[in-house]
Amino acid sequence: MDGLNRFNALLFQTAEQAVILFMGIIALVIPYEVFGRYVLGDMPMWSGEVATYSLVWVSMLGGAVGLRKGVQVGVDIAYAKLPAHWAAQIRLVGALFMLLFLSVMITVGLQQTVDNWRQISPALGLPMALPYLALPVGFCLMWLFTLEQTLAGLAGLKRGRR
Repeated sequence: MDGLNRFNALLFQTAEQAVILFMGIIALVIPYEVFGRYVLGDMPMWSGEVATYSLVWVSMLGGAVGLRKGVQVGVDIAYAKLPAHWAAQIRLVGALFMLLFLSVMITVGLQQTVDNWRQISPALGLPMALPYLALPVGFCLMWLFTLEQTLAGLAGLKRGRR
């Protein structure tokens, strides 16, 4: 479990840095695009793709970062009304469903990435697999972070039984 925690901590830091990088790109490119469109009367072709692809990566990596930080939306009032042991078991079942869902999304994301490998973006000339790669990468990070939380929850349940 310690190895998974250390590995996830490294992935988390890397994802946080990537989110900062892509947000910085968006913060620079969008005003440049607006300036070009409305002041210069000419918008660069590449700017829209760079902003869109950066947003895709920010969304997927940011979702994973938020998941590990525990800031995802949830309704915890039901858990508060249950005995602690039952609440922990229900959370565990929810986590198992989440792992299943994320497994499906990783598979679908990988398929989309492979299917779009030969398609080229019109402005940048990049393989469309690069923006699509954000899907399996983001969902894989979410899966690993959820696995870490699930294993910690299981350990807590075992300690509670003793």
